Amino acid sequence: MGRLFGTDGVRGLANDSLSPELALKVSGAAAQILSRGKKRALAVVGRDPRASGEMLEAAVVAGLTAAGVNVLSVGVLPTPAVAYLTSLYDACLGVMISASHNPMPDNGIKIFAAGGHKLDDAIEDRIEALIATGSLLRPTGAGIGRVLNASGARDHGLVIPDQYSVAGTHERYVEHLVEATGQDLSGLTVVVDCAHGAAAEVGPAAYREAGATVIAINAEPDGLNINDNCGSTHLDSVSRAVREHRADLGIAHDGDADRTLAVDADGTVVDGDAILAIIAVAMHEAGELAKDTLVATVMSNLGLHIAMREAGITLRTTAVGDRYVLEELRRGGFNLGGEQSGHVVFPDFGTTGDGILTGLKLMARMARTRRTLTDLAGVIQTVPQVLINVPVADKALVATATVVREAVLEAERVLGDSGRVLLRPSGTESLVRVMVEATDSVRAQELAEDLAKRVASI
Repeated sequence: MGRLFGTDGVRGLANDSLSPELALKVSGAAAQILSRGKKRALAVVGRDPRASGEMLEAAVVAGLTAAGVNVLSVGVLPTPAVAYLTSLYDACLGVMISASHNPMPDNGIKIFAAGGHKLDDAIEDRIEALIATGSLLRPTGAGIGRVLNASGARDHGLVIPDQYSVAGTHERYVEHLVEATGQDLSGLTVVVDCAHGAAAEVGPAAYREAGATVIAINAEPDGLNINDNCGSTHLDSVSRAVREHRADLGIAHDGDADRTLAVDADGTVVDGDAILAIIAVAMHEAGELAKDTLVATVMSNLGLHIAMREAGITLRTTAVGDRYVLEELRRGGFNLGGEQSGHVVFPDFGTTGDGILTGLKLMARMARTRRTLTDLAGVIQTVPQVLINVPVADKALVATATVVREAVLEAERVLGDSGRVLLRPSGTESLVRVMVEATDSVRAQELAEDLAKRVASI
C-alpha cells in the first residue's frame, strides 16, 4: 500500500480510491491514536456539500463511534470552521470531508488533532501503520461512541454550552470571524463567489455581519456543482460580476473555503502573494506583525521578496503546502503566513488557512485606509511567472528522469540571476507543476513550455 496521506489529508476519487471502507478505517485509526488516554473523547465532523460527502460522512462517523469516540456533526461548514470548533469544544480530533478545489467526483478526509492543528508526518505514519495492521480497537456496549446533538450532549456526559449547540455552530463561527476582523466594513460592496461550496451560507453571512454590502454568486450548492467553472480556480465569473455591479472588489473561495483570491474593481486578479503583501504591510505598520516576519512558500513570486525587503519585513520560505507554512509559523512564533494560491494563515485567530477571514482582513485594510484594492496591490510588482500543470502517470518517475534534470539545469543556465525554475509534484493530483520566473515574460513562457514537454514525454 502506498502512502495514504498527501499534503492535505487523504484524497481520491470518491467511492473508488477513496471508498467508504477506507474512510471508516482512517477515521477509526485516527480516533484510536488521537483519543488515547481520554475516557470519553469527542470528535467534530464537518463536510463540504459535494454529494459523496454524505456517504463518506456516514463512514467516518461509524469509524469514530466504533472506536469509542463521541461525534458532534456540524454539517456543511468550511475547513477552518471545523478546525476552530475542534479547539473550541476541546475535542481530541476534528474531521473535515472535502477535496477542496478538486472537481466534484473527488473527495478527501482532513484530520485535525486537539486544538485544531493539522497532523504532523509522524502521526500520519502511525495512523497508516495502524490501518495496515488492522488492529483497531472495538469497544462494545457502553463503550461505543455516540452521535450527539445539542439536547443529548449532557445526557452523554458532555457539557456543551447552549450557545455552541449544533444549530448555533454556524453563527458562532461567523461571530468569531467578525470579532477577528476588527473593522467596520460599511461602505464597501463585495461580490463573493462561494464556488457552490462550504462557504455558500457562512461566507456571505460573515461579510454582511461585518458591515459590507454583499452580492453572493455561485452560492446554490446541489452536491454536484461544487467548483464547477467557479470559485478561486475560475475567476472569470467573479471578475464579470464585479464590473457588472460596480463593486469595490470580488472575493473567490474554493470548495472548502480555506483559501481566497480577489479581484479589484476593474476585475483584475489580486493573487495570494499580493494579498499577503497587503496584509503584511498593514500588520507591520500597526506593530502587529510578530518579529516583522512573513512566512510564504517557494512558489511565491520574486516580487513578494522584493516588496517585503523594501517594507522592512523578513520573508521566510517553506516547502509548498500550507502545513509547512503552519509548521514554520509555530516553530518561529510568527503570526502571518500563506501561499500564492490564496491560503493565508492568521495564527492569532485560527490554526489553518481561512479564506473568509482573509477576505475580511483584506477589506478591513481597504476600509481603514480608504484606498482601493488596486492601489493597495501596488505594493508588489510581480516578476513574470509561468505555471503549467502537466498530467503525468508517475510523479516519482518524472522526479528522477535524467532528461528532466538536464532540461532544468539548462533553463537555469539560460536564466542566470534573472529568474528561477521550480518543478514539483502535486500533493493531491497526478500532476507535475512546472514554474518559471523571468524578467523577460517571453523567455519565461518559452522555457516553461519546453520543460512541460519534457515532463509530458516521460
